[in-house]
Amino acid sequence: MSFDSLGLSADILKALNKKGYSKPSPIQEQAIPAVLKRRDMMAAAQTGTGKTAGFTLPILDILSKGKPPATKQVRTLIITPTRELAAQILDSVETYGKYLPLTATVVFGGVKINPQIKRLQKGVDILVATPGRLLDLHHQGAVRFDDLEILVLDEADRMLDMGFIHDIRKILSYLPSKRQNLLFSATFSNDIRKLAKTMVNDPVEISVTPRNTTADTVKQWIVPVDKKQKPELLAALTHKHKWEQVLVFSRTKHGADRLVKQLDKNQITAVAIHGNKSQNARTRALALFKKSGVRVLVATDIAARGIDINQLPQVVNFDLPNVPEDYVHRIGRTGRAGEVGQAVSLVSADEIKQLRDIERLIGRPLERRLEDGFEPDHDLPASNSNVGVKKSNKPNSGGYKKPSNSNNNGGNRKPSTKTNYRNRNKNKKPSSSGNN
Repeated sequence: MSFDSLGLSADILKALNKKGYSKPSPIQEQAIPAVLKRRDMMAAAQTGTGKTAGFTLPILDILSKGKPPATKQVRTLIITPTRELAAQILDSVETYGKYLPLTATVVFGGVKINPQIKRLQKGVDILVATPGRLLDLHHQGAVRFDDLEILVLDEADRMLDMGFIHDIRKILSYLPSKRQNLLFSATFSNDIRKLAKTMVNDPVEISVTPRNTTADTVKQWIVPVDKKQKPELLAALTHKHKWEQVLVFSRTKHGADRLVKQLDKNQITAVAIHGNKSQNARTRALALFKKSGVRVLVATDIAARGIDINQLPQVVNFDLPNVPEDYVHRIGRTGRAGEVGQAVSLVSADEIKQLRDIERLIGRPLERRLEDGFEPDHDLPASNSNVGVKKSNKPNSGGYKKPSNSNNNGGNRKPSTKTNYRNRNKNKKPSSSGNN
């Protein structure tokens, strides 16, 4: 099947062809015709499935055949949980609507509100918004919804996780009852279905991925290591594999900032992105990373679903997440749209519970690979056998053997094995900063 067969307008097909897109993804095949028929929809789709185009393409087609917006009015409202995701959805709208006479803008907190009020004054066809700032603008009379035709809730499960349910209910109360509703969520939990009952009418249900699964295109493994050795190990792996674009997840904001400094000492350019950064700083950091201005972007989970980078090759879990589902969302940043990606987790002995929870969730043990010079003093216990699949026959799957030069407690190791990576490389020329 091609995009030509889905009933989209010539101007949208022209924009798709310019981007080199000719074949829709599974969710696009199902979602686009349903939206064009003006059906309400509930779609279970994880990151990397092409869901954004699944709703932006038909919405653009519908709006292009209608009347322009009146003063302060919005024809389509797209609500999303994070600033980064909101900005990326707007980018998709502008890319696919390049040849259409439509207007679109994005509003979110962390930046001045007056420029946003000014942009909304004449009305917009498509408004992408985070819940809090949208309510602020509505309370100030800057935006109205009398003429709203379409509502999209994107990453609905994430919005509930982040505590936006009350804001969402307030927003729904301000909208006209006659509208088309599209709800996207990684999973359909009981809470999501409860929310859906208040907004969708006889919806088409689409599910393109099993619950909490990881893409087959992502190669996953873990490296057992002592916690204090993680920064040096990350630097070693980056140099060894010549990674030029790595998204690294840190559990804490301060840990992310600290890791950036440690990577810089190892001649690896890096920037951090987290909630303590201003919106402008976060936008600049993400833009710099996308353009290969830095090799490593260190992020907290605020960016787990909000970063969309074409052909991102490498994701590293510097710390395992406390919530196992976040592991799936984190590594979903790579291996997208059929591309091959890699996800490696640096795991210390005190993270065994998180590891077992992740393996239980994804239904299989993660392969373990020891890295020379970083064998841990504190053993990482073997994976549980009851993770839903048979244990692999591979020697390094689900457990590992200590090198012959160490006993079971990690002692009696040869002095040369634990060489500090920074010292080993202090006489080498700094590696490429990733500007090629």
